[in-house]
Amino acid sequence: MRAWHVWRKRLAAAAVLGSAGLLLTMNTALAFTNLQKNSRGPEVLQVQKCLKTLGYSIPELDGVFGNSTYRAVMAFQRSNKIKITGVVDKKTYNALQVARRNFELKGGLEGMADGDASSDEDSWQEARGSAVNVPESQPFLLRDNVPNVLRTARKYIGVPYKFGGDTPKAFDCSGYLQYVFAQHGMNLPRTADLQFKLGRSVAAGRLEAGDLVFFSTYEPGASHCGIYLGNGEFIHASSSKGVRVDKLSDDYWKAKFYGGKHIVK
Repeated sequence: MRAWHVWRKRLAAAAVLGSAGLLLTMNTALAFTNLQKNSRGPEVLQVQKCLKTLGYSIPELDGVFGNSTYRAVMAFQRSNKIKITGVVDKKTYNALQVARRNFELKGGLEGMADGDASSDEDSWQEARGSAVNVPESQPFLLRDNVPNVLRTARKYIGVPYKFGGDTPKAFDCSGYLQYVFAQHGMNLPRTADLQFKLGRSVAAGRLEAGDLVFFSTYEPGASHCGIYLGNGEFIHASSSKGVRVDKLSDDYWKAKFYGGKHIVK
């Protein structure tokens, strides 16, 4: 009988704690505030950590909802069939928590079990770790090295596109450029808008093979990028067809052209 009273007290205590936890969860849900560009604080940091754990590109865990976080959120929303807004609303936040828990239960990305994927990832981490940051506003690519860089760039034609992708499993435009140049010891910034700060501005008619080209696509400013191949062609990670070669004179790209950057010296 005494044991029964002890267990009854424990059950009652558990019920109280459970109710308190439920109430806390409900209050948190009711008090949820959307996180969006320029938001700051521990909630943003939590989202950034979650996205980084899931494999999305978050260069800096700083609690500031900037362009990289915005793009990673959109990539997550696209992958999870959530309306793509770049805003962390309650639905997106809950989906992030579920995805993180599932990730932790599975012990990491299933794709990493693949030998080739692991090899690519190891190679990328090694190259990125040894690459040197390139200077802004001045050329940095040796002319003699241009053929090697372009050869590497062409090697990945056909690799699919993925927003936030920066390995040969899948690339986005700026992740592709960063990867290609890292194979040759040069560390470029991760996003197109930051890559646009590299080199010197040059008119389309004066581009050299190896220079960078930028386009204004899904948002104002430099939001897409590629490597100029010469003869009016450039190579890039297209959102519709993956890594491919296109012409600057194509109607779409001609209308979206934002600027060229001369990086060859």
